[in-house]
Amino acid sequence: MAAGAGDPVTSTPGAEQRIRDLIDILGQARPMPLSASVMVNRDEMVAVLQAALTELPEEVRAARWLLKEREEYLEQARTDAREIVEAASRRVEQMVQRTEIARQAEARARSLIADAEAESRRHRRETEDWCEERLAQFDITLAKVTQAVQTGRERLRALPRTQSDDDVLDLTEPAPTPPTLIFDQDSYN
Repeated sequence: MAAGAGDPVTSTPGAEQRIRDLIDILGQARPMPLSASVMVNRDEMVAVLQAALTELPEEVRAARWLLKEREEYLEQARTDAREIVEAASRRVEQMVQRTEIARQAEARARSLIADAEAESRRHRRETEDWCEERLAQFDITLAKVTQAVQTGRERLRALPRTQSDDDVLDLTEPAPTPPTLIFDQDSYN
């Protein structure tokens, strides 16, 4: 069966379609008896090859145009890529500068915190030393007062006692409880 101009196979123009038509013609050709060869219509094959040759230059021109367009597109893509890389480099440089500033600020903050903690420890030690001094002074004063009280007691004990002194209350011993007076109403009538 020959491929004609109205066949659906040839409705798509182009050298590629013509080559497909040739393959179809060869595939549908009758085999020769006792041989791998086939019989084809020479005129039909030549017509298909002629059509492919006439369409080939147009396709080559289209392919060249596509290649040129592709190269222009690739060049634009390369230009865009260079611009993106340059912008990214500038951005990275800015980020590095900001990072360096942040690193310096962080180091300064750590230094300030360390200074504040050292100052706090110094103040705490000074406060503890002051409290220790005051407590030591209170301890000394209390020891002096206790010593004065003991000395006073010893002097009191060393004094001679008299009968009238027995009536004097001894402050070191608990005071005697006074006798309990019971009021009886009947005894006064």
